[in-house]
Amino acid sequence: QVQLVESGGGLVQAGGSLRLSCAASGRTLNELTMGWFRQAPGKEREFVAAHRWNGMGRYYADTVKGRFTTSRDITKNTVYLQMNSLKPEDTAVYYCAADANPPTINYASQYEYDYWGQGTQVTVSS
Repeated sequence: QVQLVESGGGLVQAGGSLRLSCAASGRTLNELTMGWFRQAPGKEREFVAAHRWNGMGRYYADTVKGRFTTSRDITKNTVYLQMNSLKPEDTAVYYCAADANPPTINYASQYEYDYWGQGTQVTVSS
């Protein structure tokens, strides 16, 4: 059993930055592939970023590459999503997710993940 607790969302103007946190319990990060997804009203959930269980690979959607960075702190068993140069198009509810059965074959597919955080709202004003 894995529990994920998210924090760090909020309101920011275009060009600003936010850092999302996702604290995991029940398993260590070395046993999990961690993913980030987002969903805007009326749209499908989409992949944002992922961090493989072995810590050797990080992956990003083309829409956020160069602006977003995912990282982990094994001491705190927490993953982060640093979001820079935010755009209004980034407005969405952001979810962290965990694949408890790595290796993760398709890191961009929501169906690979077993556990989900509660979601946190990110709003970017123009």
